[in-house]
Amino acid sequence: MPNRLTLISHALCPYVQRAAIVLMEKDIAFERVDVDLKNKPEWFLALSPLGKTPVLQVHSGEHSEDLFESAVICEFLDETLAPPLHPAQPLLRARHRGWMEFGSSLLNTIGAFYSAGDEPALAARASEIRTRFEQLEHVLGAGPCVGPFFAGERFCIVDAVFGPVFRYFDVFDRIGDFGFFHGLPRLNAWRAQLSQRDSVRRAVGPDYPTLLQAFLRERNSALSRRMP
Repeated sequence: MPNRLTLISHALCPYVQRAAIVLMEKDIAFERVDVDLKNKPEWFLALSPLGKTPVLQVHSGEHSEDLFESAVICEFLDETLAPPLHPAQPLLRARHRGWMEFGSSLLNTIGAFYSAGDEPALAARASEIRTRFEQLEHVLGAGPCVGPFFAGERFCIVDAVFGPVFRYFDVFDRIGDFGFFHGLPRLNAWRAQLSQRDSVRRAVGPDYPTLLQAFLRERNSALSRRMP
């Protein structure tokens, strides 16, 4: 077990939140250091070849290793720290990794949604998000374990991925009704359950909604023009 962990982060980054949630689910103390991604310091670029957050610094005595990419960080934490959040069965574990990637793809679509330059593009991206949510609704109703989390009673890394995804919509819902969750009871229940999870709540600071609203206003997008 490492002596100390440092999570290099950004206040709004959903990928950072994944790693933070996994760390908190394992009840592991860690230091969190935020960087300004608009003005990336040289020391950060030396740690992150892609210039993205998160980076996990693993300190062991005088030695330190730097891990980048959230999926890699989450996998490392799950392999080295108890309790495991991935399923024990290889086939189920692979399935979960697929849905983690699905969550990353959905984040890209969310980025396209809040960056859409006009109303037709905004509506098109909203429709794509709705389609992805319908796929999730179907998956949540399949198999022997249905709720409250992705795989039933046990919190897993897929839940850590989607907690930050759903958090965006707490702010989007204040801007307008895009019909994202209408008629999707399983998805709504999962979203509500994750929003109450202590690790998910503590993965961001209390100023997260204000910071996200300010970020959205700066986009000069169709969505920002809807904001008061």
